[in-house]
Amino acid sequence: QLQASGGGLVQAGGSLRLSCLVSGSAFSYDVMAWYRQPPGKQRELVAGIGSGGNTNYVNSVKGRFTISRDNAKNTVYLQMNSLKPEDTAVYYCKIMGMSYWGQGTQVTVSS
Repeated sequence: QLQASGGGLVQAGGSLRLSCLVSGSAFSYDVMAWYRQPPGKQRELVAGIGSGGNTNYVNSVKGRFTISRDNAKNTVYLQMNSLKPEDTAVYYCKIMGMSYWGQGTQVTVSS
């Protein structure tokens, strides 16, 4: 089960921290990712983090977003800074290699 939280309404330039609590998996071994789906657009990969902590990001968020994980809490985070209106989307966390999508969290950035 994937439980994402932390979304909300924020002004451009602001910050939000998303959390995703994972249950029912060997979390410390999982490769985790954050995806987002803007209104009327396809879902896209935003950031990923491996079991060893290596990370990767889509170019549009590099330098602004940071993905991290706490294996003791079975939680993956997405720190989002310098938010832009184009970051508005429903954000989802996902275990890579699994087909399950949990409930997302809405992020709205006003200009």
